[in-house]
Amino acid sequence: QVQLVESGGGLVQAGGSQRLSCVASGRTFSTYTMGWFRQAPGKEREFVAAIKWSAGSTYYADSVKGRFTISRDTAKNTVYLQMNSLKPEDTAVYYCATSKLPLVAATRTDQYDYWGQGTQVTVSS
Repeated sequence: QVQLVESGGGLVQAGGSQRLSCVASGRTFSTYTMGWFRQAPGKEREFVAAIKWSAGSTYYADSVKGRFTISRDTAKNTVYLQMNSLKPEDTAVYYCATSKLPLVAATRTDQYDYWGQGTQVTVSS
C-alpha cells in the first residue's frame, strides 16, 4: 500500500502561480513513476504531468507544457507541481498518483495504482 497526501491548492488569480505537493508513504519502493492528474466538474480525469522517480525524466500534457513543472525530492518522498501562468481552464481538483510502470509517458488513469484524495485549484479570471 502507498498513501498519498496532496496539499497546496486554493484560489489564485489568472496569470498567477501555485505549487502543489504530494507526500508519499508506505511501500514507496514499488513506485517507478509519479503523476499528476486533474478533474474539472463534469469532465473526465485528465493527465497533467509525470516523472520517473529514479531518473527524474518528465512528461507533460500539451495543455500545460511550458507553464507547469513537475519535480521530486526523493529524500522527502515528495513530488511537486509548480504551476505558472495559470488560466481559468486550469481550475480542477488535482490528484497525484503512483505507478509501478517504468514509463514516464504513462498518461492513462488505469496505469496508476494509488491515488491521493485531491486538492482543489481554482483560478479566477
